[in-house]
Amino acid sequence: MKNGLSTAVNQNRTDFEILVEAICTVNQQLCVQAARAVNMSLTLRNWLFGMRIQEYEQNGSDRANYGERLIDMLAEKLQAAGVSRSESRELRRYRLFYQYYPQIRDSLTPEFCNLFPANNLGSPLPIRETVSPVSHAQLISNLSYSHFCELLRCESAEKRTFYEAECIRGCWSVRELKRQIDSLLFERSELSIKKQKLLDLTRNSADRASPQLVIRDPYVFEFLGLRPEEVMSECHLEDQLLDKLQAFLIELGQGFCFEARQRRILIGDKYYFIDLVFYHRILKCHVLVDLKLEGFTHENIGQLNTYVSWFDKNVREQGDNPPIGILLCTEKDQALAQYALAAMDNALFVSKYQLQLPTAEVLKQQLEAERRRLEAEQEPDKKDANR
Repeated sequence: MKNGLSTAVNQNRTDFEILVEAICTVNQQLCVQAARAVNMSLTLRNWLFGMRIQEYEQNGSDRANYGERLIDMLAEKLQAAGVSRSESRELRRYRLFYQYYPQIRDSLTPEFCNLFPANNLGSPLPIRETVSPVSHAQLISNLSYSHFCELLRCESAEKRTFYEAECIRGCWSVRELKRQIDSLLFERSELSIKKQKLLDLTRNSADRASPQLVIRDPYVFEFLGLRPEEVMSECHLEDQLLDKLQAFLIELGQGFCFEARQRRILIGDKYYFIDLVFYHRILKCHVLVDLKLEGFTHENIGQLNTYVSWFDKNVREQGDNPPIGILLCTEKDQALAQYALAAMDNALFVSKYQLQLPTAEVLKQQLEAERRRLEAEQEPDKKDANR
C-alpha cells in the first residue's frame, strides 16, 4: 500500500519538477565533491610543508647555518615568493601537523608521493604515530585543515583520537569542534557514568558543517587566491550597505581616506574581519567601521573595542591619535550607531572627533534610509520569484 501511494505521488509530478530536482541534486553533490577536493588539497599541502621542514631540520647539509632562525628566515623567503599562509607561526604548525599525523602519508596518491624528497620515502615515520579507529582516508576526506588546527591543541593522542571520531561521526563544523574541546567533552565523557547518553545529547545538539561554509574558511580562500571581500560578506544586503556606507563617509569631505575593506587581523589563534577601515587625515587616526545586520548587543561593542585596542597596539604609528570604532547595527525599522574608544583619555581629542565625525544620529538616518531603499528594490524580485 505504501509503495502504491509513493508511485501515485511520483506520477503526479511533472517532468519540469523532476528536472528542477535533478539539477538541484547534481549541484548539491558536486558542491560537496568540490569542497572535499579543496580541503584535501589544502590539508595535504600543509602536511607536505611540515614534512619538508622536518626533513631539512634532520638532514639538511647546511641547516647549521640557520640554527634557531631557520623558521623565521624560511617564512620571509616564502612570503616574498607569494606562498599563502607561510608566516613563522603557521610553518611551526605545519611541522607539528606532520609530527602528529604521520599516518596521512598512507593516503597520498602517486601524484603527491612525487613531492617527497628522494631520501625521505624510505625514512622511518616519526615516533608520534598512534593507532586510531578512524582510517587515514577518512581523516583527510572528512576533516578540513581548520579542523586539524583545533585538534593540534589537544595535548594527548587519545584526546585527539576521541575528537576525530566524534567530529567525523557528527559532521561537526570547525566552530562546533572548537566549542566541544573548550567545553571539555573528552574529560566529561571520561568522568561520566553514562558516557553514551552524554555523547548522544552532544550529537543531537551539535552544529553540522556544510559545503557552503568551506569557501568562508580563511585558509581555503587564501589557498585559492581569493580576496577576503569576495567571500566574507554575510549576505547581499550587507554587501550593498557597505558599498553605500563607504561612499557616504568619503563624500562627507571631512578627511576620510579609505584604506581597507574586510581587513583581516589575527588575535590569538583566530582571524577576524573589520568591515571598513579609514584613516582620518584631520584627526590623524584610524576609523574602524563594523556593520551588524541585527539588533545591538554588548558582544557587538565588545568585539569592536577589541578591534580598536588591536589597532592601537599593532597599527598605530608615532604621531597618530588613538583609533576610533563605529558600530552600526540595523534591524527591521530600527538602526543604531555607537562609537568605541580604546585607551582614549584625552578630553581635547574626544571633543575634536565629535566635531569631525558624523554624529550617531546622522549615521543612523543614513543607514536606515539606505536599508529601506535596498529592501524596496529587492521586493519586486521576491514577488516575481513567488509567481
